[in-house]
Amino acid sequence: MKTLEISGKLRNETGKKGSKKLRKSENVPCVIYGGESNINFYAHRNSFKNLVYTPDAHIVNLDLEGKKIKLVLKDIQFHPVTDEILHIDFMEVFDNKPVVINIPVRITGDSPGVKAGGRLRIKARKLKVRGFVNDVPEFLTIDISSLEIGNSVKVGDLSFDKIELLDSKKDLILTVATSRGVLKEEVAEVEEATPETEQAAE
Repeated sequence: MKTLEISGKLRNETGKKGSKKLRKSENVPCVIYGGESNINFYAHRNSFKNLVYTPDAHIVNLDLEGKKIKLVLKDIQFHPVTDEILHIDFMEVFDNKPVVINIPVRITGDSPGVKAGGRLRIKARKLKVRGFVNDVPEFLTIDISSLEIGNSVKVGDLSFDKIELLDSKKDLILTVATSRGVLKEEVAEVEEATPETEQAAE
């Protein structure tokens, strides 16, 4: 996987007041899980741009006041209006222990079904995998060179060396649908969302 170098500092105040103070100074409060004990730290928000605003998965090499810690992203909280990063959770990882992480899917090849007028519908942009850090790839490649109209790829159709796919084998990743089928699907999605929208309006 790609790596990202970040320098951080330990947090002395861990409550809401301390977090608010950090955000005012353009820093992001963070927590590290998975080690002997949880670690609270912070870093400037610009440090996370190449981690957060990208589909790529990264290993974060954190320099925490001279201590080196290897991390993967676990969860991010954004401000509901401004999209400002409010808080980040990390998981500490070790070379000799498996890690669970979401890896982006990359499509390759030219589908005969798409050439014939079908539409490629991608249902899953990332898949959850388990493996040792040094064995986890940057992305999971799916070749669609043999897909005709009506064909699909599910999690159970895939296998990769040295890593385990954790999503349900029945989960659909992508399909090559007819234009009519895509239209029906889009209409169904709109109709399904309409009652919730009306209820929310009330």
